[in-house]
Amino acid sequence: MNITVKLYALLGRYLPPHQKENTAAIQVADGNTVTQVIRDLNLPTEQCHLVLVNGVFVSPSERETRILEEGDALAIWPPVAGG
Repeated sequence: MNITVKLYALLGRYLPPHQKENTAAIQVADGNTVTQVIRDLNLPTEQCHLVLVNGVFVSPSERETRILEEGDALAIWPPVAGG
């Protein structure tokens, strides 16, 4: 199935080559979870701080059970520091 992945800040370097800005359309297996996509993209899990699916927050405790569906948009931000 096809989903859209948006990776922000330094996570953008983990997108497949030749992608526009911070977004990529990727194919994943039916039944894949948020955690599985994070692993498949080789994202460092400690850098996946804010995770949204279709604009809805997915807490760390839900990522292993949140199954993605055709056309979902998965957005991931690293931790942000500043003040």
